[in-house]
This record gives sequence, structure tokens and C-alpha cells, in this order.
Amino acid sequence: AVRGATKSIHFSKFVKCPECNGSGAKKGSKPIKCPDCDGVGQIRMQQGFFSVQQTCPNCRGRGEIIKEYCTKCHGQGRVQQPKTLSIKVPEGVDQGDRIRLSGEGEEGLHGGPTGDLYVDIHVQAHSIFTRRGNDLVCDIPISFVLAALGGEIEIPTLNGKVKLKIPEETQSGKVLRVRGKGAKSPRSPSHGDILCQVSVETPIKLNKKQKALLEEFEQSLQEDKVDHSPQRASWLHQAKKFFENLAT
Repeated sequence: AVRGATKSIHFSKFVKCPECNGSGAKKGSKPIKCPDCDGVGQIRMQQGFFSVQQTCPNCRGRGEIIKEYCTKCHGQGRVQQPKTLSIKVPEGVDQGDRIRLSGEGEEGLHGGPTGDLYVDIHVQAHSIFTRRGNDLVCDIPISFVLAALGGEIEIPTLNGKVKLKIPEETQSGKVLRVRGKGAKSPRSPSHGDILCQVSVETPIKLNKKQKALLEEFEQSLQEDKVDHSPQRASWLHQAKKFFENLAT
């Protein structure tokens, strides 16, 4: 959908009957002019001082009557047959978009004009990206060491890998933007961005040494006079006020 493609679609539609060439009449015969409306398809009815025009009930507005119906289409002038089309899906289409193919619809009744074909776009879910307008959104899990110290990681894009800079002291939920690497709208030449939502991952399956190092690290934070966890401190302050209000 983002890059565009050529796809084959298979469907059934009504086409002009090859036996009667769309007339609905038996081969070798022709429709005759309706005697009730004189071929106009409309009749006038007088109701007091008013004259009302309505569709002729005898020919149903066609102006012609078929005496002998075509044996293939039974007077419809069209038959159903399978069809395969190769369509070009433009770059940047999204879920729910619609492509119109002029003249590829069904044949009209009794030789009427052919309609158009509308193709609704359904986009399969991607394993990494979700789409938000022209932006592509993805979740990026990183270690808490990388989140604290900062650094660079490689992330995938639709056109290969790029490096993403992780700032120091990055918190879970922070969104980092990679400009110009998103999707393109069919109605605009510009591309959207990739929005990387950071998720700081807690390490699991730690051994005794690793746990001891973390406990030592936590102890060093507590001994330091600097507030290293402003979000936690703010939450604890709000919780304290909440319980104080309950007590009063």
C-alpha cells in the first residue's frame, strides 16, 4: 500500500449478451415499437384539469416490446461472466480508500450504458508498523542502561535501516521522530515520518551478581541528594495529599 503495486482482481459481472447483442430479442428477430406509448416510453393520463405523464406500464419505459426473448439472456440483454483485471494501486493508499475504474462496471439492462467498477482497498496489518495518516508508528524496546546513558540503535524503515539517536534519560512512552521516512499520500508528494515510541524494558532472569549490582546502584541513588526519579517523587507527593484529604 505504501509503495504501490499492480494487482490482479477476479470477479463476475454482467456483459452484453453475445447472442442478441444486448437487444434481449431472439436471434433473427427485433423488438417492436410499443403500441401503447408509440415508442416514447411515457404515456399521458388525464385527471380532471390535470395531465399526468408516467412510465408506460406495457413496455416499462423502453418504448419497445420483445415478442420473442433471447434464449441465452432471457430478454435481459446481458449475461454474467467471470472477469480478470490488472489494476495499478497508487503509492500511499490506505485502508478504506477506493479506486474507480471507468467503464469496467456492469452492462446496463436492455443495452443500457456500462457502469464503473469501484475497488475498495483493504490493507493487511504490518508486523512492525501501524499507520496514522502519513506517519508510521512503531514500538521500540530499549534497555534501561541505554535509556539512562543514551546512544544509537538501528531501526528498520520501508527503505532499509537507519540509525536512531536515543537521548540520555529517555523515559518509557517518549516518542522519537524520524523525518521523511513514513508513507506518501496519493494526493501529495510529501512523505510522513516514522514515530518511534520508546519502551524501557526491565531485565529478567538476573543472577546473584547482577541483582547485587542493582541493589548497590539503588543504594547509591538513595545516598545521593539529587532527585533521580522526578515522576515517582511527583506520584508519591500526589498520593500523600490524597490520603491526607481522606483523613480530614
